[in-house]
Amino acid sequence: MKKNIALLAGGFTGEYEVSVNSAKNIADNLPADKYTVYTIFINRDKWFHEAAGELVDVDKNDFTITLNGGKIKFDFAFITVHGTPGEDGKLQGYFDMLGIPYNTCDATTSAITMNKAYTKALVNGIHGLHTAHSMRLFEKDMHDVAIIAATLKFPLFIKPNNGGSSVGMSKVYNVAGLPDALKKAFHEDEQILVEEFIKGREFSIGIARLHGKITVLPATEIISSKDFFDYEAKYTPGVTKEVTPADLSPAQNEQIANIVTEIYTRLNCKGMVRIDFILLEGSNDFYFIEVNTTPGQSANSLIPQQVRAAGMNVGEFYSALIEGAL
Repeated sequence: MKKNIALLAGGFTGEYEVSVNSAKNIADNLPADKYTVYTIFINRDKWFHEAAGELVDVDKNDFTITLNGGKIKFDFAFITVHGTPGEDGKLQGYFDMLGIPYNTCDATTSAITMNKAYTKALVNGIHGLHTAHSMRLFEKDMHDVAIIAATLKFPLFIKPNNGGSSVGMSKVYNVAGLPDALKKAFHEDEQILVEEFIKGREFSIGIARLHGKITVLPATEIISSKDFFDYEAKYTPGVTKEVTPADLSPAQNEQIANIVTEIYTRLNCKGMVRIDFILLEGSNDFYFIEVNTTPGQSANSLIPQQVRAAGMNVGEFYSALIEGAL
């Protein structure tokens, strides 16, 4: 019997359209003989499904929709909402209360990994993994740029502590650039991270539990024509080159696989996540950037690229995530 899948897209952030594109690709690839897929759009005003040109409201009391006079219950929620409320644990907590299984990390892990400083603290000490020196600042506190300049080495990255879209991020080269960069980041979040710049090659790698086994996908190297991988570099065609699989030695690939498996295990991750890191120039030192627990899934996104590079079918990959959670 076919399962009813609620495919959740949208969200409350600037990545709404990115999420909608992710959902479209997932829906296009899920096997029609196994699943009936209903895309559920989420915004601050309403949750709805679009059918025959009409908007059908979701009953949030039991997460159902009514079509043609019949109530549709969902066997599974496939969350592909980037940022809040899909990546920070809010939807996960809601589905936990309703007893509906889903594809992502649980509420606790989702909330923790959305906070860059907390995540860095938890992965600190993993063999072979390094973290850049940083400071966490709160909007309500005083911010003495002289103290920042005396504590950390320039250049510095200034970024919102919560969120994964690279909105509000700046790179500064001296103390004069700090005030504007702090203001820009605090516009996005009440707590921010000031972090030393690590010069080197940037990579992103997917990891998922498939058929009961943790599976590490081939890494992607991110080569940006911009100074750093910000929102524009992520989503503007031609600005960034992505090489999958990345040009890494067998020893480096083995080292990375061990590190990301330990990150996945230590953070109690579930489903698929994407881990970003930098290989320090002139060394084999891997520096942690962040964990993405609802990574993009448009046709050209990194995870689908890596799935194809691993010789897997994208639809079968998504099916394995669903069946594993069920």
